[in-house]
Amino acid sequence: MGERVYVSWEVMNAFLTDAFAGYGVPRQEAEICADVLLESDRRGIESHGCNRFKPIYIDRIQKGTLLPVTNIEIVKETPTTVVMDAHDGMGMVASHRMMEMLIGKAEKYGMAGGAIRNSTHYGIAGYWSGMAAKKGMIGITGTNARPSIAPTYGVENMMGTNPLTFSLPTDEEFPFCLDCATSIVQRGRIEYYAREGKATPAGTVISDKGEAMTDSEQILKALVDGTAALAPLGGIGDDLAGYKGYGYAAVVEILSAALAGGQFMKALTGVDENGKPAMYHLGHFFFVVDPDAFMGRETFKKTAGDICRALRSSKKAPGSDRIYTAGEKEYLVWLERKDKGVPLSASVQKDILQVRDALNLPYTFNFEK
Repeated sequence: MGERVYVSWEVMNAFLTDAFAGYGVPRQEAEICADVLLESDRRGIESHGCNRFKPIYIDRIQKGTLLPVTNIEIVKETPTTVVMDAHDGMGMVASHRMMEMLIGKAEKYGMAGGAIRNSTHYGIAGYWSGMAAKKGMIGITGTNARPSIAPTYGVENMMGTNPLTFSLPTDEEFPFCLDCATSIVQRGRIEYYAREGKATPAGTVISDKGEAMTDSEQILKALVDGTAALAPLGGIGDDLAGYKGYGYAAVVEILSAALAGGQFMKALTGVDENGKPAMYHLGHFFFVVDPDAFMGRETFKKTAGDICRALRSSKKAPGSDRIYTAGEKEYLVWLERKDKGVPLSASVQKDILQVRDALNLPYTFNFEK
C-alpha cells in the first residue's frame, strides 16, 4: 500500500455509512455519522475524519462504551431551550437532532440554546455551529472530553481539550468558523502524530514531573494513566498567558456539564475504578442566534464579510504572502480536494480493510494491491 491515496467522496461516504450500519447504527443515523467524519476531511482536519473512524467509533461500539442505537430523551424543553440525555449513544446523532431543534426555535424566537448529557464524541465542533451558519445564523458550541489539560501551575490532566467554537455567516463563499481546542495541541492531533510515526512538538505536553514530552505513543499512554497533561493555549504559567487558555477550557467544562446536569473532568475518563473500559458520559452545549432578530441576516453577513476582507488585506509581515481568516484555509482545502477525493494514510487504509472484511462488505478500493 502507498503512504497516501485519494478515494472518491462517494465511495467513502457509501462505505462509512454501510460500516456504521453494519455495527448496528440505524441507516439514516449512519448517514449522519459518515457525513460528520467526511466533513472533517473536507476541511483538512484529518485528525477527526476517517482517521478516527475505527479507533474512536467502531472500536468503542465493539467494546460496549458507545451504543450504536441512540435513544434520545428530552429532559426539559422550553420555547427557546432544550436539554437532552443521549444515553451513551452516538454523540453525532444527538447533536444533529439538537441543532435541528435549535435552528427551528431560533427562527421563531431569535435565539435558542441547548445542552446534552451522557453523550459521546460528537466529531468536529464546527460541523454543528456550521449547521446554523448554513441557515444564515450564528452557531456556537463546545464539548468536554477525557481529561487532558492541566490548569495553569498544575501538571495533572483535569479538563478535556474542550473546543469553544463559533460559526458566523458572511457574504463570502465560506463562513467565519473558529473551531479549535483550548489546548495548544489536541489529543486527536497527537493520535494522528502517533499513527504517522511523528513526534509531538516540544512544549505542548508536560509530564507529572513538569518535563516536556515529545514521544507521541508515550504521550497517549501517559494521558490515560494520568502521568502527562496538555498545556493550555498560551503555554505553561503566566509568561505567555497560559491562564487564558486554562480559563476558556474551564468555561467549556462548566457549560458542557452544568447546563445539562451532566458529569465532568475525572468522571469522563472512559475507565472505571477497576481500570476497565466504561461509558464516557460527555456533555455538549449549543447556541443559535438569528441575526434577523437584530439588524437582519444580510446586514450581518455583509459586515462580517467586510471585517474578514479588511483583515486579509491588512499589512503583511515580511516574508508572508497571505493573511487568512478563520475558515478560509478549510475552504481552500475543500476546493483542492473536492475532485481528488479523501486522502487516506496507510494506517487508515488498513483500518478500512479490516472493517470491510469483518463485515464482508462488497468494496474494492484503489489502494489495494
